[in-house]
Amino acid sequence: MLKNLKLVLLGCIALAIATPPAMAQVKQTPEQMTFYTSQWKGERFADGRPKIPDNLLGRVVDVSIEDLWDYLRDKGFNAQFDTGFQMLHPEKPFAGRALTAQYMPLRSDMWTAIAAEGKREGRVSGNNSWPIAELQIGDMYVADGFGKIVEGTLIGSNLGSGIATHSHTGFVFDAGIRDAEENRELENMNGLYRAYDPSAWKDMTLTSINAPIRIGRATVLPGDLVLAKNDGVIFIPAYLAEDAVAHAEFINLEDAFNFDLNRSGKNGGSFEGGWNTAKYDAFVQWINANPSKLKMARAEFNAILAERKRRSEGVPGAPK
Repeated sequence: MLKNLKLVLLGCIALAIATPPAMAQVKQTPEQMTFYTSQWKGERFADGRPKIPDNLLGRVVDVSIEDLWDYLRDKGFNAQFDTGFQMLHPEKPFAGRALTAQYMPLRSDMWTAIAAEGKREGRVSGNNSWPIAELQIGDMYVADGFGKIVEGTLIGSNLGSGIATHSHTGFVFDAGIRDAEENRELENMNGLYRAYDPSAWKDMTLTSINAPIRIGRATVLPGDLVLAKNDGVIFIPAYLAEDAVAHAEFINLEDAFNFDLNRSGKNGGSFEGGWNTAKYDAFVQWINANPSKLKMARAEFNAILAERKRRSEGVPGAPK
């Protein structure tokens, strides 16, 4: 009896070892995404990504990359920006929530495993279309294509139309695209990419959806708030997004007030500084006279104003 029991136990152990884990290998699970974005305490999509409020997607396009970058550097985030892209519509900044994808040079044994998983999950077409099927309105398709351009064109016009339809936003690719002319004609579509090439996608494969990725010198997590402009792209951690945008908006207001003072000759030699309690009080009067300039809630404005005043007065412990 004991011998039979041992055989049964050994058989169970062997079966457990031989059975693949019941979890996705390419598409990350909600638990995996929650692990990487654990500081986000708000609502999440069903796939696990942080669900940044829709209004931030509209507000962030009106602030500068520099002001967001300064905020993130103050918080210790030094790898959130990259540049050196081409843009479908350089005159139109755009923003979205990151849906990430990683591509690697093709290796046949790895590709076979990925293709088998896609078949089990009912996926169709080349695996460069799989992330597009996951997009939702307001998403930004962000893909690490290891900088490949020739035969590294992650989309043509057909996949481009899929991105436009599913996201109404666009993409950021560390890779190339083809059919740039046709992609420019699509509605609800913009994109950053390394370069155009007429060649088709070849000798590369998707390896992950919604895992952490690298875009140039930036680290990107699924759900990041992405702001793309002709000069580059910045990736804002979801849990900091609202505060980052509010602080950048505040700096915009400070600059607008300062420009008025410079134009009127009332700033003396303090063309970009001289902020003290008296100047902030005048700033508040200017805001009260121009309420349409205030896009954040007044409570947010007042909170940041109090921070700035404490800093200008040298109060110990005041924010940078």
